[in-house]
Amino acid sequence: MKILMIEDNESVAQMMDMFFQKEKWDYKNAYDGEEGLQLFEDAPDDWDIITLDLNLPKMDGMEVAKHIRETSQTVPLIMLTARDTESDQVLGLDIGADDYVTKPFSPMTLIARIKALHRRADIQQEPQTQVNEDFDVQTAHFSLSTKTREAFLDGKEIPGLTPKEFDLLRTLAHNPKQVFSREQLLQLVWEYEYYGDERTVDAHIKKLRQKIEKVGPQVIQTVWGVGYKFDDSGLDS
Repeated sequence: MKILMIEDNESVAQMMDMFFQKEKWDYKNAYDGEEGLQLFEDAPDDWDIITLDLNLPKMDGMEVAKHIRETSQTVPLIMLTARDTESDQVLGLDIGADDYVTKPFSPMTLIARIKALHRRADIQQEPQTQVNEDFDVQTAHFSLSTKTREAFLDGKEIPGLTPKEFDLLRTLAHNPKQVFSREQLLQLVWEYEYYGDERTVDAHIKKLRQKIEKVGPQVIQTVWGVGYKFDDSGLDS
């Protein structure tokens, strides 16, 4: 795996360097936002994972993330930050981060997040010679294809799904009307035990709902005090 870490804290970078070497991962660190963005733009297809601190000199991490997403919608991006407010987290996810880790963090926790995100990214660059012939999930209103990473509501494609949003939608839609707790979704979609709060699920659900609502009625329902479920049975035929 080839990792680009954009982190201005030398002690954090040196600590992770030891763990990356232990995993035998190719690793490059940039100590400010401009340098990190330049390393990415020099070879945007070379990186398997990017970890990005938000509080960076020369260029803020949010701005770096925006530029990265203008070039690539699929490179997995983990934000690292000492900020721990819901607005910061949601903003980072809005920009296109796939995961969010607050400092201080355990190195093994970050390693687990990187491995899980790398497994789940499933970035496929196959030419679309066959268009939506087979769907993993198909109802009267909704269809989803893991092969093409596309989802449709009443024949309209749900636009701009990130890898994590697609995996979250697939997990819910594969089990219609089943209620999933936030903890269950973290384990199923992110594939790790989450030892912080569970707002990352809420933030992804919020963005997923916004994209669904661009093409049709809402199919992700909140079950108060429990979690979320997929249900399109109440839509008009």
